[in-house]
Amino acid sequence: MRTIKLQDAVAMIPTGATLMVGGFMGVGTPEPLVDELVRQQKGDMTVIANDTAAPGTGIGKLITSKLLRRVIVSHIGLNPETQQQMLAGELQVDLVPQGTLAERIRAGGFGLGGILTATGIGTIAEEGKQKIAVDGRDYLLEPALRADFALVHAFIADYLGNLQYALTARNFNPLMAMAADTVIVQAENIVPVGVVAPDHVVTPAPVVDYLIAKG
Repeated sequence: MRTIKLQDAVAMIPTGATLMVGGFMGVGTPEPLVDELVRQQKGDMTVIANDTAAPGTGIGKLITSKLLRRVIVSHIGLNPETQQQMLAGELQVDLVPQGTLAERIRAGGFGLGGILTATGIGTIAEEGKQKIAVDGRDYLLEPALRADFALVHAFIADYLGNLQYALTARNFNPLMAMAADTVIVQAENIVPVGVVAPDHVVTPAPVVDYLIAKG
């Protein structure tokens, strides 16, 4: 892990990259990284996230700037701009049940090929998907999700890259930190090594590639 300037971190992300972005309606989203993506006009991207937040908040800024080609999310109900772009054919939206989304990301981080879930059986959600019977019950095979980059927000990071999260801002961040080729972290506080006790570490340093430098 090494520290890096915000603009240099975003400069590493190529056009057309697949990103995982932490957050739940913007809570726990690394806003400085999102703002820098907009400033550098990184486009044609795929974003995997819980939602597209709202206009002016979190991933909503990427939607407004029309920098996304595709989103894989659990809902878009609070962002009318996402809905408008989807209906206009400007944005591909893959809606995934929230629990299924979390498990697909976890599977990607843990080296699994996918998960079996009964969610969606008997609905239009099963169309085009492989069904597998286990002990007489049908399940859908949902493939694992991985990304080129994970943009993670933490409450505390130490100078090795060990991370802690605060309350509900934790949400998808720890899962996404395990499921991307390159992990970029924006932390509210950076503290000396030893301040975060080993048994309080949520995301361990070895999975973090870059920590955004303060100032």
